[in-house]
Amino acid sequence: MSNFQSKIIKEYEDKGYLVLKTIRLNVNGYPDLLAMKSNEPTIFIEVKEAKDTLKPLQKLRIDDLNKKGFNAFCLQDGKGIVYPDNKEKETLDF
Repeated sequence: MSNFQSKIIKEYEDKGYLVLKTIRLNVNGYPDLLAMKSNEPTIFIEVKEAKDTLKPLQKLRIDDLNKKGFNAFCLQDGKGIVYPDNKEKETLDF
């Protein structure tokens, strides 16, 4: 697990979320983290290091999750939310 991913997990846990790292799923391309909190929408977070890029399948999964009513986005180290473009910028300091 990267330092950036650990930082995101800690930030969400500090806000009262249960954060699970998805390791191996039966379908590829889903975001790295699942953040859940009672009476709050479930959040799916794809984590990218500063020089990493979001793959087309990952974009497809994020789009599909958002269409289904979840909150899904990609956070990149040093940039904050980089996908989708129309997503409100995350208030956490990334």
